[in-house]
Amino acid sequence: MKVYPYRRLTGNVSWRVDSVQLKAEGEPWEDVESKYLSTVERVVALGPDEDRPDWSEARLRLSAGIPAKALDPNGPWQNVKVVAVLTERATNTRATVEFSSVSVDGRERTAELYLNRCDLLDRATLAVHVVATVDGVPGRVIATADTEWFVDVIEVVPSLAREFDVKMIKFGSGASRLQRFKDAPWLVDTTGRLPAVRINTDFDGLGDLMGADGGSSAEKTVRELLLVQMGSEVWTAVFHSAVGDLEVEEDGVPVFPHGWQGEVLREMLPDVYPDREPEQALREVHAARTGSSAAGWGELQSRIHFAASRRAGVPRTLSTTIHDLERLTQGDDA
Repeated sequence: MKVYPYRRLTGNVSWRVDSVQLKAEGEPWEDVESKYLSTVERVVALGPDEDRPDWSEARLRLSAGIPAKALDPNGPWQNVKVVAVLTERATNTRATVEFSSVSVDGRERTAELYLNRCDLLDRATLAVHVVATVDGVPGRVIATADTEWFVDVIEVVPSLAREFDVKMIKFGSGASRLQRFKDAPWLVDTTGRLPAVRINTDFDGLGDLMGADGGSSAEKTVRELLLVQMGSEVWTAVFHSAVGDLEVEEDGVPVFPHGWQGEVLREMLPDVYPDREPEQALREVHAARTGSSAAGWGELQSRIHFAASRRAGVPRTLSTTIHDLERLTQGDDA
């Protein structure tokens, strides 16, 4: 639990993206259809699409509500403001807008956030904070909304989950960095904007097996087993990459990274530490990685392996494979 040297606001800070408009160079603003904005996934998808213009600027209309006690004139907070902060890791972009009050009591507020397309490369994170003057010190964050939204300029469908980039490549005649691994069946690359899986078609028989839609029962069984094994390795690799990219605040508390790294951690941590809240689980992982935990980095590997296997569906697929092999064996015996 993080400790602050001043009074913090308790209660729910609710907010959402109400609508989005796009503007092409020299053209008027156009509304973005609701199918590109998901309040369930909390994603605005602004990727290239033939149904809308090649936009240069976006305008997001936001609304927020804060607890009544934040505005108590006898309370510990003065000059209370609500701000939205958009950040994108790929370009180091940071945009901020302050909400304006639209209700008599000041609890309901709205804002318009403007974004330039040239400032965004991938997926940006949008968060809302309540700031105030506390004990004479202005600009202190007294609350942060539990939910975040994402502005995605790559995808067209507003989905929180993203698929891994999977391609089949000849390692032997490919890029020099792949030629070094010509004997490997596949590799996981976590250095790009999305995790990438490269399947080596030079590996004897692997390309035909993985690229086929049909095949015999035995071939289908082997293919399914290889896919979940690959998936397990991918989840393990991206988890380690995400943990290695953690940002740590001045007091030593780790925070979730932006982009796919943060998504991977939020997805896997409930399986790594099922009895912990995500923020607490992240602190446990960071402590194990830095050596400040009695459990240690080695003990954590078993948890990561278990979580990766579950995400990839290894237990279910392995059980099905065993039953399929039993049926195939019985058929041969008959």
